[in-house]
Amino acid sequence: MILLSVVAFVSLGIGIYEDVTTTDPTEKVHWIEGFSVLVAVIIIVLVSSINDLQKDRQFRKLNAKKEDRKVKGIRNGQTQLISIYDILVGDILLLEPGDVIGADGIFVSGMGLKCDESSATGEADAVKKGASSDPFILSGSKVSEGIGKYVVTGVGEHSFFGKIMMAMRTESEDTPLQIKLDGIAERIAKLGAAVAILVFVTLFVKYIIIVLKTNGFGNDYEAQESGAEVAAKLIKILLTSIAIVAVAVPEGLPLAVTLSLAYATTRMLKDNNLVRVLSACETMGNATTICSDKTGTLTQNRMTVVAGVIGKNSVFEGDEEMTHLPEKLRGVLAASESSASGRQQPGPSGPDLLRVLMEGVAHNSTAFESRDEATGTFELVGSKTEAALLEWSRKAGFDFMKMRGDARVTVIQTWPFSSERKSMATLIKVEREDGTSVYRLHVKGAPEIVMKYCDRVVLLPFSASPTATKLQQDYSEIIEAFAVQSLRTICLAYKEFEVAELEALAPSASDILAHPVTFFELVKNLIVGSIVGIEDPLRPGVTEAVKACKEAGVFVRMVTGDNVMTAKSIATKCGIYQRGGLVMEGEHFRKLTPERMHEILPRLQVLARSSPLDKQILVSNLKQMGETVAVTGDGTNDGPALKMADIGFSMGIAGTEVAKEASSIILMDDSFSSVVKAILWGRSVNDSVKKFLQFQLSVNISAVLITLISALADSQESSALTVVQLLWVNLIMDTLAALALATELPTNELLQRPPESKKAPLISFTMWKMILGQAFLQVTVNLILLFAGPALFGFQELIDAGGINGARNPSNVVQQQILTMKTVIFNTFVLLQLFSLVNSRRIDSHVNVFLGILRNPPFFIILTAITIAQVIIIEYGGIAFQTVRLTGLQWLVCIIASCLTLPWGVIIRLIPNDIFKLFGFKVYEETAYHDMIAVDTLSVTSGDRVGHIAPRHGSATQTNDFLISRSPAGQAGRTRASLPGTLDGMRPGGGEVGALGPGVAEGMGRRRSAQEHVMQMKEKLEHMNLKVYSFVRGGLRRRETSENMGVGAVAGVGSISGSQAMSHSHHPSSQVVSAAAVSKNPHHVRK
Repeated sequence: MILLSVVAFVSLGIGIYEDVTTTDPTEKVHWIEGFSVLVAVIIIVLVSSINDLQKDRQFRKLNAKKEDRKVKGIRNGQTQLISIYDILVGDILLLEPGDVIGADGIFVSGMGLKCDESSATGEADAVKKGASSDPFILSGSKVSEGIGKYVVTGVGEHSFFGKIMMAMRTESEDTPLQIKLDGIAERIAKLGAAVAILVFVTLFVKYIIIVLKTNGFGNDYEAQESGAEVAAKLIKILLTSIAIVAVAVPEGLPLAVTLSLAYATTRMLKDNNLVRVLSACETMGNATTICSDKTGTLTQNRMTVVAGVIGKNSVFEGDEEMTHLPEKLRGVLAASESSASGRQQPGPSGPDLLRVLMEGVAHNSTAFESRDEATGTFELVGSKTEAALLEWSRKAGFDFMKMRGDARVTVIQTWPFSSERKSMATLIKVEREDGTSVYRLHVKGAPEIVMKYCDRVVLLPFSASPTATKLQQDYSEIIEAFAVQSLRTICLAYKEFEVAELEALAPSASDILAHPVTFFELVKNLIVGSIVGIEDPLRPGVTEAVKACKEAGVFVRMVTGDNVMTAKSIATKCGIYQRGGLVMEGEHFRKLTPERMHEILPRLQVLARSSPLDKQILVSNLKQMGETVAVTGDGTNDGPALKMADIGFSMGIAGTEVAKEASSIILMDDSFSSVVKAILWGRSVNDSVKKFLQFQLSVNISAVLITLISALADSQESSALTVVQLLWVNLIMDTLAALALATELPTNELLQRPPESKKAPLISFTMWKMILGQAFLQVTVNLILLFAGPALFGFQELIDAGGINGARNPSNVVQQQILTMKTVIFNTFVLLQLFSLVNSRRIDSHVNVFLGILRNPPFFIILTAITIAQVIIIEYGGIAFQTVRLTGLQWLVCIIASCLTLPWGVIIRLIPNDIFKLFGFKVYEETAYHDMIAVDTLSVTSGDRVGHIAPRHGSATQTNDFLISRSPAGQAGRTRASLPGTLDGMRPGGGEVGALGPGVAEGMGRRRSAQEHVMQMKEKLEHMNLKVYSFVRGGLRRRETSENMGVGAVAGVGSISGSQAMSHSHHPSSQVVSAAAVSKNPHHVRK
């Protein structure tokens, strides 16, 4: 644009000079062309700048929303949630594990508070905070453990973190798609520049040759070319050449990405997706697997205690029985059972036990009650599990706020919940009525974890003492019964210490108690007080969202901390777990060898009792297998997995600040349905850019060719399209079309196809076919009008003068007819682009380009605006655009010619891609299958290192065997066979669930034939619920979904030798598809 502006100024200067020196008033119009070009440049720059400004404002709003978060603080004596933008100096803020500190301050009080200040100091060790150690709280650091309070001393740019952020302000980076498009634009620009130089040189040489052969240069007589005329001609040719560059350079491509991202991120926010990293918006469209949390993501995170057992035998269920718990337990005697001695010991009465349990619920919790300013109602804020327990205590008639305010109870130490120990504990000191004191330790957490710390159970009511084995079995049955009902089980346990007993264990009081080892020293010989079942119902629409993911070729896994039975029950309800899938515990998963892990991952649907490390291992291995992985997480320890994943989703409600900082997208409603919407918008962004790319490249090619051919053929070295006209076309291409196609709303049709391969080209073969086909049509139509137009409209004078390109010194009538013909060509070319814009709404082989067009009002508005502007230009823009008014017949010809775009587009789409395979073109479109299949075609060339397919040494007849492991452990397992429903070392559950046993970590190496490898890959595709595709002459066609594949005999498969299986096609996945198309036999035994 800068070069075009400079040349336009020169043209304007020369035009003014010519107008000043001429005496004929009718010829004083030479200044118009240069002036028109400048005006056109100004309009284009203004429109682009306004678009950029709007985009910038949208991103600023999104960034403000992205950076806003709530922290817990105390105001007016009450605990409240405060926005970090509203923190003031002097506020008292609360700190919990996982919090990112938002303001500088001074420590006031706390227990075992440690902060990770590595981002500020570079020291990896956590810094202990306290009045006697380090009282300074730095903004930007993270709370690693403990709880505390501090008073704010510095906020905003006056805080430590604020000063760093002010110094680090930089421009936002381009997304991968923008970088890829920049590369395409650069290559096209170089090609356009080469064409422009060729046009300039050719036209200038042609002009010189023609002048020398006719009248020559000089001022001797009027017919000769004067210096001013030569300069004017040179400038005109230069303007045409630069205009070609302006049209050829697709500077609208980055704008299209920016507009698409701006529009998508704005609309995604309405769909409860706050995009923190723009590239995630693009990447999410091609995700192949989602590792989802259960609590709050698949479920509503509205925990409610619905059933439980007090002691061992006193069972309650429902709100009514909870309300009458005190009456039910009044007067009930109890005993405590020692699993070690088997003897009964005196225990608390029913009311006393209930009071002790509720005491633990009240004090062993970080949840609190807060008043909603908008509604005036009180709500529980904090962990949903803790909120459910507090609500249970309220239903049972206990006031937890009053219990927390009891002066006779002092909280000595709190060990917050951590994913490592799966439990939380609080030590309190209780003053008895007789004046003596007792220490009581309350522990809650996962039953299988907490019960390991226990050696006694309260028998309530009093009953005969069962054996320790029977006691454990009874509780296991209770837990399993709750789990089958999809209830989350929590164990409440306690232990009492006399003052002397505790002082003997921890003589230096709280400082020693804060040490992590102390927790495990204290939680010994606990008493099981209660097991409660907490219900967390599925979110509305989760089942449909999971189904939509499967239809989109995205495999969903549940990764949860719940036990196996609860996890399996929830996964079955929401459709994640299906027959043939695998359920594993994290304890066994992390012990698997890499080869074994890669073997089971395609069928692993639920990972229960998992730690953040298990999630990180899962993500790492999935990425090694070629998957594009999305992960949801809410905890501080989920940060590494969220960072490692291609797309990390954190929870906007339940997520810690560390998780949010590590994530790419924040789910504002914590719902899995929002993840599906992110997939939809991700694919929509990619498609919008491809639609614009298809449209612009067809316009670029046709505009350059028409300009080049018409300029070379014209006797005046003048193009059929003037510079101003080309700039108008450029405005349509770069800005208006980008805006029209970027605002296309996503449809569910986007979820009916598999994700694209990471290596797939930006322009598919189908798109190239449409680009070249439409360019051919546009060039053909315009050249026909250029050369045959005079005969079509009956311009005899123009025909007699040699046609539109033959008249060297035309008369006024011929000149008017030439201008009319060029106006018709310009009008037809613009109308062709309007219909091409409609045709570009589809980038696949579907012929209905009008599908969903009524759902996009901006498209209509832009299309209508361009049409109205074009009519005004033709009818009233004669001076600036060098056009004349057209008759009704001429308008009809333009419209009919431009309408050919749509039927021609249908013809192009109906041409099978397979035809081009005969000419050596790669016509199939790569999906994510190809990435995974390419990674999974494994063999070992030495040791356990994965390499290319290698023949087994010493046997000429087994050249297609795959060697998975040569380790001794692997060799030992080669004779084993397993059904498709199970794997070696797994416990089959009627063919429905395989839970890995402790021995599964043994070496799993064995040799597999090519046919066997094909069968395993076939099962992978089937269990991933992806579409099965077949290759026909190298083209990828949809065959049928794996759910509808018939179950038949495998005689056909059994007859395929290894070499035959490998020779069906040169494509790496053709063997998988060939085998998958024959049969699906669940009883096939691999040896």
